[in-house]
Amino acid sequence: MQLMTEWERKGRRQGRQEGRQEGRQEGERAIGEQLLNFRLGNLPTELNRQIKQLSLSRTEELAKALLNFETITDLEEWLAQQRG
Repeated sequence: MQLMTEWERKGRRQGRQEGRQEGRQEGERAIGEQLLNFRLGNLPTELNRQIKQLSLSRTEELAKALLNFETITDLEEWLAQQRG
């Protein structure tokens, strides 16, 4: 039986935490994309690319904002506001 060092345990905990965070982010993006596609129809590739580049907090904001979107133009305007 091999004993793990404290560094190894800490590394494993950190790896699991990062994995959970990445999984959460991917899940939120996937749900957001599904909702956008349901609401607005299939999105152009460029818009999908821009959405994939959003941070987790921006992805969460998009999930709330999409409730008010009626057209793809609404999404394009929202994304443009995020850029500056």
